[in-house]
This record gives sequence, C-alpha cells and structure tokens, in this order.
Amino acid sequence: MLADTVTFALPKGRLIEPSLNLLADLGLPTFDIKEDSRSLLFEFSEQGLRYIICRPTDVPAYVEHGAADLGIVGKDIIVEQGKDVFEMVDLGFGYCRFVVAVPAQMKDISLEELSYRRVATKFPNVAAEFFRQQGLQVDIVKLHGNIELAPLMGISDMIVDIVSTGRTLAENNLVELVQIMESTARLIVNRISYRVKYHKLQPLIDRIRYLVKNGEVRQ
Repeated sequence: MLADTVTFALPKGRLIEPSLNLLADLGLPTFDIKEDSRSLLFEFSEQGLRYIICRPTDVPAYVEHGAADLGIVGKDIIVEQGKDVFEMVDLGFGYCRFVVAVPAQMKDISLEELSYRRVATKFPNVAAEFFRQQGLQVDIVKLHGNIELAPLMGISDMIVDIVSTGRTLAENNLVELVQIMESTARLIVNRISYRVKYHKLQPLIDRIRYLVKNGEVRQ
C-alpha cells in the first residue's frame, strides 16, 4: 500500500467501460487504458494514481489485502465471497440478477418441490444461503462455466446463476423460477486505507456519490 498513491482495482469484462467512464467523469486520467492491453498495471505518478486491471472475481481480494485502496466489482461477487471490505457506493451500472432456473418442462414446479434436488452454480455460497433461508436442503454442484448445460446433461435439476436479459436461459430451454436478488456494480474500499488515506479517498467517494445521485453515471 503506497502512502502517497491511490490505487484502483478495475474489473475486466463488461464493467470495464462504465468503470473507465466513471473515472473520466471524475476528471481522473484514463488515457491508454485498454482491457486487451498486455499491461495490467497503469501508473499516473503526477496524479498519484495507479490502476490494476484484473478479473472481476479478484477485485475484492486485491482490495481486502491492500494491494488496491478502491475497487469496482459486482454485488454478486461481493455477496458470494464475503471479503472484509467496505462497500461504499451503489454505482448503478452492470445490472444483473441472481435467479433459480429450471428446464422449461418444470416451469410449474413449486419451490418446495426442489428440496433434496441438485443445483449447479458458480455461486455456491449464495445458493446455499438462499435455500437455507427457504428451509430447503439441496445438493450443490459447483461449476466454473456453462452452467446452463448442467440440467441438459443430467448433472443437476436446476441452476442458480446471474442473468441480465434471460436470453441465454431461453436458448438452453431454461426458465426463471424465482429471483434471489439483484446486483449492480459497487465501489469498495480497503478498511485500513479508508482510515489512513481518508483525506484522499473521501473526496473521491463523495464525488462519485454526487454523480450517482444526480444520474450522471454513464452505463
């Protein structure tokens, strides 16, 4: 953790463009930062800024362990990982939602009938907590990709996944049975940084809150 530098952890993928737009709207330098660049570390020494470009699932770890002071990451990842960070601002972009989805032929099944069945997911903690709150017991199968294939191949009876439009579900003959929670991008902060660098971080956080409150955050 550099005392005179503010370091942001930024996520690759669909959140990178709105994240860079947000930084630019704050008046922070973003030139030459590209997701497909071989460089994953961008330094702007004159402004006392650094950007780390990493996988979205790694952002909370970089922030929790102090490699980054601030990070932008989806609420879905925050909930699943439960890292020890401050969640400061709902940025509003990157909307998606957690859902339980089943094969179309099961569209009329009740939630209670899913007890003692198998659920495939990339988010085992979210899935386990949801079904626990419903008083249901399920067998969780953790996968890292192509979750929609699991019911088709007989690996599971249902899935828990994040969706935005629902198009991928429909293409794989799956239907949304119940929504678990909604997710948008959040600004997170390292707990120690927030105390040690308060004079630098709080003005940034306040400006971000102002942009969000006034609907000036580009999607």
